Amino acid sequence: MASCSVASKEAMPNWLALPRDITSNILQRLDTIEIVTSVRFVCPIWWNIFKDPLMWRTIWFTKFGNFYEEEAMEICHYAIKQSCGHLENIFIDDFATDDLLKFIADNAGNLRGLRLVNCRGISNEGFSQAVKKMPLLEGLNISLCYLSKDSLEVVGQCCPLLTVLIHVRSWSKYRLCDIDDDQAFVIAKTMFGLRRLDIRGSPLSNAGLLAILGGCPRLEFLDIRGCCNLQLDESLKKKCMDLIKDLRLPEPVLYDDYSDEDHVTYWDSVIDDDSYDPND
Repeated sequence: MASCSVASKEAMPNWLALPRDITSNILQRLDTIEIVTSVRFVCPIWWNIFKDPLMWRTIWFTKFGNFYEEEAMEICHYAIKQSCGHLENIFIDDFATDDLLKFIADNAGNLRGLRLVNCRGISNEGFSQAVKKMPLLEGLNISLCYLSKDSLEVVGQCCPLLTVLIHVRSWSKYRLCDIDDDQAFVIAKTMFGLRRLDIRGSPLSNAGLLAILGGCPRLEFLDIRGCCNLQLDESLKKKCMDLIKDLRLPEPVLYDDYSDEDHVTYWDSVIDDDSYDPND
């Protein structure tokens, strides 16, 4: 038994012996709450690595654990300050507010990627004011947020480099949603450079879809699943398939998958299918 124990210990990798650049690459992929509250305290080497502002170029707040929103907010402010203006990508679920967005905009002039999922505390005015200070934005996820066409118009006007937009909406099995093409028309009019667009659950009609196909000629990926107002005949399907390389068309919704009390399956589909990855 002793020899097995020795062999096992010898086989274990020495993580502290990894080159600094490899260690840095691994550590910066962790959730920021974990980094601030525990990971950076593991050893002096990791502590020194996280003193580098470049380690905070990407900040992840996609799981709370046992933390309250106020604690997560405080940690988020700390992480943004640690980036010293080098922040390029920030991903937040649930707790973002207008004040936090303002702080991000004022301290992240090089921001390229912004994800705000289920952040109901953001207003159209607060969001619009922040986005005006993010001219380098390339990827935006505002799924399950209450933002209007006016906010999207500001994005289109102020973020000319935007190539990825994810704006997933909730949909219900109990009723058909009223047709609303306003957001689709704004996307078509102001976001010429889009390459990836995910608007699952949008209330757009065929008119809105045609506007997007005409106004966004660079689109390579389009997800329109759950868009209950679309009436796709063979001609429109063919047009979509001819123009879009990676196309996700509406399918009959399996309501058993989407109708549980907590909407877990729907939520997971939004969380796990983020089309903008800063590490690509």
